[in-house]
Amino acid sequence: MKVLVIGSGGREHALIWKLAQSPKVAKVFAAPGNGGIAEMAECLPFNPDKTKELADFAAAQAIDLTVVGPESPLVHGMVDYFEGRGLKIFGPSKAAARLEGSKAFAKEVMQKAGVPTASFQVFREAEAAYRHLDQCRGPVVVKADGLAAGKGVLMADSAEEAKQAVKSILTDRLFGDAGASVVIEERLTGEEVSVLGIVDGETTLLLAPSQDHKRSQDNDEGSNTGGMGAYSPVPWLDAGKLEEIRKRIFEPVTRFMAREGTPFKGVLYAGLMLTDSGPKVLEFNVRFGDPETQAILPRLKTDLFGLLLASAEGKLKGMSLEWDPRACACVVLASQGYPTKYDIGREIGSLTEAADEPGLWIFHAGTKKEGQRLITIGGRVLNVAALGDSLEGALEKVYRAIGKIYFEGMQYRRDIGFRALRNRHPRVSEDQSGRVRFPLSRE
Repeated sequence: MKVLVIGSGGREHALIWKLAQSPKVAKVFAAPGNGGIAEMAECLPFNPDKTKELADFAAAQAIDLTVVGPESPLVHGMVDYFEGRGLKIFGPSKAAARLEGSKAFAKEVMQKAGVPTASFQVFREAEAAYRHLDQCRGPVVVKADGLAAGKGVLMADSAEEAKQAVKSILTDRLFGDAGASVVIEERLTGEEVSVLGIVDGETTLLLAPSQDHKRSQDNDEGSNTGGMGAYSPVPWLDAGKLEEIRKRIFEPVTRFMAREGTPFKGVLYAGLMLTDSGPKVLEFNVRFGDPETQAILPRLKTDLFGLLLASAEGKLKGMSLEWDPRACACVVLASQGYPTKYDIGREIGSLTEAADEPGLWIFHAGTKKEGQRLITIGGRVLNVAALGDSLEGALEKVYRAIGKIYFEGMQYRRDIGFRALRNRHPRVSEDQSGRVRFPLSRE
């Protein structure tokens, strides 16, 4: 079997790494791939938004399954185009992908399907949003309605902060056309987790839960990013709670989408807040998370290719997943300045030595080969992931490897997993201001 993976990030590197392990997969192509992916797949000079060119290639090469990594091609209808040409592809249709393409649409679906979520209002005019905020009590969240690369969510502790967020999105167009409207919702409190399900239109198989770290700096400070690290499993989500999430969230949404004539196939990613009154949905995505995928796939023992093919063919019923019981942690190494303006073109060194440990992998994101040199070309550059008998053990391996990697301006969080470890690890503590001290990594 031949597989084509669309995308160029750490998520796609992890997907290709796992797909290549399948005894059914003979060849993997990547479009466009990156410096690390090039070592295990044939990289193609196609951008992910070149739907026709990619479909032409898939047809000419008799690709058995195309797997779409990033959200933009899905939201713009790549699956519809491929299927219209009789090409097998993993992912949701354009209509179903609106669950990520429009936060307002997703909230309306949740409301109609009876899925627990925060109360919300949608606005296209700043003045109307300001009047609403004058009536709000307590902190709120202001979200750009469209795709904003994981950065379109602004937290506000006061009405003035919320109004500034509205101005930035609606008036100043901080996120471009993604900010043509905003969703304002109540701020939920609790533990945030990511639960991903593989869906075939009817049946949902949940992947192991994970927890992402969105803020750029330790102690959940700094700007919102695409994600600075993740770990799996999540200690406070047992099998019983996962089943509750499947029945209360995934099943109602998939039933609703099917009734509407837009059945969902692919990955349905639920960003959840575990509140005192139960799990509530913060947002839906329609693709594998990044960096959650890099923390989940090393634990998956089931053949990933067979799983994705069954989703595309509507044949998940009766399947089950097998997991490595060990923990996995992933830490993102980013360019200086990320997530805003960042430097590129920095040479990366010492990867071979850093990766020379069993159960540890380095998934590339913003990298490119230039002759014998590997250089940075993106904000998130590398993902260092490892399995361990405990989360502590996995993190020790990850941070030990990071200590051997260098590129100018390299930044990363030193407290990945702190919520899970706060009450378990003797070296994790808080000072009087509540800042987490997490000395597992080098200073």
